Amino acid sequence: MTTDAISRLQSAMERGAAARPKAGGFPYLAESLRRAGVSHCRMAVPANAFLYLTEHGDVVVQGEPLVTGFEVAPQFDRTALITALRADQAGGTTFPEFVRGCWNAGIIWYDVDTTARTCTYHGANGESYTEDYPPVTLP
Repeated sequence: MTTDAISRLQSAMERGAAARPKAGGFPYLAESLRRAGVSHCRMAVPANAFLYLTEHGDVVVQGEPLVTGFEVAPQFDRTALITALRADQAGGTTFPEFVRGCWNAGIIWYDVDTTARTCTYHGANGESYTEDYPPVTLP
């Protein structure tokens, strides 16, 4: 089951990446993940680690951590988060730049709900910001 979950997730990520336009591309990736059975994608920002909750088994993907050792968590900054989101949505940043922008805005983790089509960003002290993303049709 684990190998199946990983291969399905990898295929969905590849399909989503192939379908996504440079600007406004996230909904295409999220829709591809949803179709592959991913209900939630949770990202621990300082660790740069994803947890994909799927109907085929849950999968962890570990990226290069943003933080090692001790570091003070940045304060939640809604304005800086929205600036990072809009730059990413416009196609003006790479994914690593977007993650760094989230961290600089005080985002500790975020959760994508592919059924509700929402992404909720969380700060260290219970602050949060939620955005809906539009439904899209994949080719």
